[in-house]
Amino acid sequence: MANERDYDIVIYGATGYTGQLVAEYLASKNGQGTRWAMAGRSADKLTAVRDEIGAPADTPLITADANDPESLRRMVGSTRCIITTVGPYQSYGSDLVAACAELGTDYLDLSGEPVWMHEMIAAHHNTAVASGARIVHSCGFDSIPSDLGVLFLQNAAKQQFGKPCQRVRLRVRAMNGEFSGGTAASLNETMEAIGKNPELFNVLINPFCLADDFQGPDQPVDNKPYEDEVLGQWVAPFIMAAINTKNVHRSNKVLGHPYGTDFLYDEMTLCGPGDEGKAIAEMVASMNPLIGDDVPQPGEGPSRESREAGNFDLLLVGTTEDGQQLNAAVTGDMDPGYGSTSKMIAESAICLVTECPDAPGGFHTSASAMGATLIKRLVDHAGLTFNLED
Repeated sequence: MANERDYDIVIYGATGYTGQLVAEYLASKNGQGTRWAMAGRSADKLTAVRDEIGAPADTPLITADANDPESLRRMVGSTRCIITTVGPYQSYGSDLVAACAELGTDYLDLSGEPVWMHEMIAAHHNTAVASGARIVHSCGFDSIPSDLGVLFLQNAAKQQFGKPCQRVRLRVRAMNGEFSGGTAASLNETMEAIGKNPELFNVLINPFCLADDFQGPDQPVDNKPYEDEVLGQWVAPFIMAAINTKNVHRSNKVLGHPYGTDFLYDEMTLCGPGDEGKAIAEMVASMNPLIGDDVPQPGEGPSRESREAGNFDLLLVGTTEDGQQLNAAVTGDMDPGYGSTSKMIAESAICLVTECPDAPGGFHTSASAMGATLIKRLVDHAGLTFNLED
């Protein structure tokens, strides 16, 4: 049984930039009472990272390599839960997902790769249901603030209005920090995969591609600037919307459509009112923050000072069919791509293995597996806030 294994949590990829941040966070919290270990390809590098982050000298170290499936299975069989930061996941994650689904081991990643996620759900969901493995993709900035933000808003709407909001708009008010180099690499890998198999493009553009066989209504336009009549401001496309919206719709499906089968959801960046807002929106729409010389490479990232100087502020505006409105905000106290992300995935793993014993096996989202329990953990420990606004 998973409960009888050597470890509660193993961080796979602990010698990489983001994996090291996750390990450092767990070390600083003494694992929040969990038995945890670090894993990677090189025992020497694992030792060096363990010492650099100030983890206890007896922190277990596991050698495992994505190119050695047997080593992955040994690692997976030793723990109740795997955190993996080894991406792009479509290149290095498939065997790991398969092993976790088969051996009943919980799995969390930072994937923003919906085409690959679609393939993993189709291939391994039934196996995970049978084994009890909870597979949770996208446990970082994509897509926890969006996914749990919508859940938080909709729970409040049911309390205030007796029903959910039929449409939710997420609007990025502030985002200070760098995108992950892994995010950029994942986008490139996805485009290459579509180039080899053009049919995958239909998966990528379908907002319900992670919602199993459910196809909901046409969703709001999110690929060009426009003036948002509800907020009175111009908005521009938000590059993370392509993954976040799909996870939100999967949550709605897995949870039994608590947001309704006619639910509408989109994400955009707020740019301001009037002609100035229009000009900013058009400028934002013409830029791609994942392309250029300033984008970190996988394994690279900002300094501690830069991570701690970052933040994000997301506004969610919910409206019911009869025009009632409810606003909520989700904020983070570090840069989204690294500082906040490393805390989010670490707390997600702790939450899943210590506070969510009743979540069934299968492919989940943060909302369907952990929900309000994780919201509380993130507020208490990870520097996030979830608040209603006037």
